[in-house]
Amino acid sequence: MEKDVVLNPYRFRIQSVDLLRGIVMIIMALDHVRLFMGATAFSPVDPTQTSVELFFTRWITHFCAPSFVFLAGTSAFLYARNTGCDLKTLSKFLITRGLWIILVEIFILNLVVQFIPYQFVFLQVLWIIGWSMIILGGLIYLPKSVILTFSLVLVFGHNVLDYLFPEAQGWLYSLLHKQQAFIIKPIPVFVHYPLLPWPGVMALGYLFGRLLIRPSPNRNWPIWTIGSACVVLFLILRGINIYGDPVPWETQERGTVYSLLSFLNTSKYPPSLLFLLMTLGPGLLIIPWLEKWQGRKVKMISIFGRVPFFFYLLHFFIIHLVAIVWSQWQFGTSNWWLGPSSGFPAGYELSLPLVFGVWLVVVALCYPLCLWYANYKRTHKEQWWLSYL
Repeated sequence: MEKDVVLNPYRFRIQSVDLLRGIVMIIMALDHVRLFMGATAFSPVDPTQTSVELFFTRWITHFCAPSFVFLAGTSAFLYARNTGCDLKTLSKFLITRGLWIILVEIFILNLVVQFIPYQFVFLQVLWIIGWSMIILGGLIYLPKSVILTFSLVLVFGHNVLDYLFPEAQGWLYSLLHKQQAFIIKPIPVFVHYPLLPWPGVMALGYLFGRLLIRPSPNRNWPIWTIGSACVVLFLILRGINIYGDPVPWETQERGTVYSLLSFLNTSKYPPSLLFLLMTLGPGLLIIPWLEKWQGRKVKMISIFGRVPFFFYLLHFFIIHLVAIVWSQWQFGTSNWWLGPSSGFPAGYELSLPLVFGVWLVVVALCYPLCLWYANYKRTHKEQWWLSYL
């Protein structure tokens, strides 16, 4: 690494990173419980059909993926600082870990989510995290100014593709910029998370690590300034309603409240510029505030942030099992969770109280296992494979 990093090869954890990531993981679990326990025939953020409660149950989870990918870049920088490794070692770690995460997405997570392997291949957030790590593994050799330029071009410019190629099809365009399905015979592949502009988000997080290690008085104002600029720019661009999201907001016949929901309903797949400004801005603003949090609850939440990959795999498995048990109890069968199905049975309807209740149960079940694994990692640092899970 560069001199200012190599000279500081001590291990430390930044509380705000673990805490924010822990909050993000817990909120993320809410949306995944909703998908299993409260699926709807319409988008929960569609202002023409949704309710205010359902909208914000989904909308609050929009903050998860951008924050997680951004902080993954920050964690890469902190990993290098803590270990004192050089650029070559860091690059090798990022590339190999990225490849491992992609393999986990395809061969493990798809099984955990479906319980039937290769019914289809679902490319989700781990897919773009893995590729973003691989790309970051090459970017770190470049000057910081080049990394910053590359990242900002991706984040601010990728929506130009919506205007240049509005009807584009094909597997390559799907992998890069359009949520759609294609077939690699004989397996259907659904690209839930296209790649762009996620490598830029992770690279920005990597650069942010340099700011985060400064003493508090020298870092808080720049962080607040960047976060505030993101929020203000979101409000301006969304108000102008010309660029930054492929779907402009519209005044709703249902009233002012639903017009506001339309204003907040930005595109996630792929994440538009406005989606990223709307989510990363507030996330940055609360980082200095999180540094001041203390107490037992803070330590408990931070546990999830210390083992995010482990929690991610674990919570999907537990949610799926809970859905099977609940379906068996309520309907006498759970076949739609164990193989191909034409849909949910009659009576399987959205219940937000059920969603929130199961969410709390899932988080509670995950905590002791995450605590055990976090302690195991802390006491077995010499085991290299722990850095990959």
